[in-house]
Parts: sequence; structure tokens; C-alpha cells
Amino acid sequence: MNTPVGTPSEAGHERSEPDLSAVVGERRQLINLAYRLLGSLAEAEDAVQETYTRWYAMSRQQQRAIEAPGAWLTTVASRVCLDMLGSARARRERYVGAWIPEPLPDRTEWFSGRAGGGGAEPADPADRITLDESVNMAFLVVLESMTPAERVAFILHDVFRYPFAEVAEIVGRTPAACRQLASSARRRIHAAQTPAAPAAGQAGLVRDFKQAWEAKDIKALVDLLDPGATMTADGGGLVGTVLRPVEGSARIAEYLIHIADKAPGLTLLERTVNGRPGLVAQHSGITVTVAAFSLTGGRITRIWAVRNPEKLRTWTEHAQED
Repeated sequence: MNTPVGTPSEAGHERSEPDLSAVVGERRQLINLAYRLLGSLAEAEDAVQETYTRWYAMSRQQQRAIEAPGAWLTTVASRVCLDMLGSARARRERYVGAWIPEPLPDRTEWFSGRAGGGGAEPADPADRITLDESVNMAFLVVLESMTPAERVAFILHDVFRYPFAEVAEIVGRTPAACRQLASSARRRIHAAQTPAAPAAGQAGLVRDFKQAWEAKDIKALVDLLDPGATMTADGGGLVGTVLRPVEGSARIAEYLIHIADKAPGLTLLERTVNGRPGLVAQHSGITVTVAAFSLTGGRITRIWAVRNPEKLRTWTEHAQED
């Protein structure tokens, strides 16, 4: 990663008493960190809530003894996420079908006029997420293949630019060990990376895909998909969907036509999903699917279709408000 999302907080370095507004103001940074570490907005909210619970459980004297409250909150949040990642691996092994990270909207497309807007701190944690390369779906999916320690070391160092000495204190390992963890994670990222198409090209390809799907044009769909393309769906056992990835352009196109036939009245909308062009499918005004894409060489190579309603809360709430 070349562009850091945030930097270690300097809040509270020269204060004898913690500033409440500064402590609360760290929430945006913590949500950004926790979402990247966990791949789930709901779990990120839980981690940040637990972090603040621990802060407010301390006496004022204990709080005043903390030289940098922002750094303390980041350390605690990272450790909470590290523990959650360990238990999440076990839960996801029992998950029905594939587990895909929770998709995020681009608040600039739909936040305007929503309750909680204006200059105030956004009410929805999704609105606090800074969208960049470290939250695109392909990146988050690779993060899922890492060990908890690899993921934490990599995100803290490569994305948030924490020095390995500080990462070591958070992870509970030596700086040298953390350097190795981040290096291993970096190799995974590089191995999975493919040349990204220009943003305009990505949007155009997704638009063509949408139109071909709406027209039920199987040949057009096949032409837009890479022959070795893969589509993965996440229903979490709560809605019907394929439990295993669908592989190959012809099979994916046939499956998409099957969906269109089974769900008449489905409305497809072009939306930004985790910072990249994507599609949202709505039925009777309710968001039922959010699809993210990976594109290479002018064709679609990966489709991630999130159908689990628990992961579509933000999208569904917005659809209802519209």
C-alpha cells in the first residue's frame, strides 16, 4: 500500500487531563481500522464499542495517567480485533456457504440529505469509512486468507503506517517477528493482485454487464466475462443462493439468466461498492444483493455477490429512505 489511511494519533501527548471531545473524535479512526481488520462493519462497531467501554471503565486518575489517549484507544481496539479474528475464524468455518466481507457504499452518492448529515459526525459507522484501495473487495478477500497476526501487523504497518516497534506492542511479538508477518502478508497481496483497469473503463464494463443481464443476453454476458471467471455468493444460510463458487464464463452467464427468470421485477442500479464500480439489485425497493467486481484486461474476472441481509443493513436502510 502506498497511501496511508491514517497515522498514529498524537492526541493527548501534552495534556494533563484527557479531552473528552478528542477521545470521542478518535471513533472515525478506530472504525476505519476495525473494519479493515475484521471485514465486517457490525463486528467493527462491536470492537470500537468494547474499546470505549474499557476507556470509560477507568477512573479519571487512570485516564489522566495515559499520556496519549488516541494511541491507547488504537492499541486496545487492535487487540480486541485480534481476539475477534481468532474466534471469527472458527465461526466462519461453520458459516453456511462462502463468507464475503461486508460491502460498503460510497457516502457521497447517497448520504446527502440523510438524517444525521450536515457538518456533524455521521450517525452511521459506514459513513466514517475512508474508501481507498485497502477496502476494495478483492483486497479484503485476500486479507481473509491471512492469519490474525499477519492481518493486524500488515494493516497497522502498511496501511496505517505504524512503526513495527508499536505494532509489536499491540500484537505481543517482537518487531522483527512483526516485520516478517507483514512481509508474508504483503506477498499474499502481491500474488493476488492483477492490473486494475482505469476507473472509467471499470464503470463502463460494469454498465455493459448490467445491460446484458437486464436483456438476458447470454452471449453478451459471456463476452464480458473472462473464460476463467469466478462468481462467489454469500447468503449466510438466510437466503437462497449457490453455496459454492460458480466457475467459468458460460456457467456464470447461465446462472445469472436463471436468477433473472426467477426474480422478475429485479431492479439493477450502478453504485460504488467498496470504492469500485459495482451493482445493487433491488426488489420492491429493498436491496437484496450487492455485487462487487474484479476486472482485468477488459473483462470481469471475479464477482462477489453479497445476499446475506445482515450484511446489507446500510444499503436496505438507504433504499427505504429513498
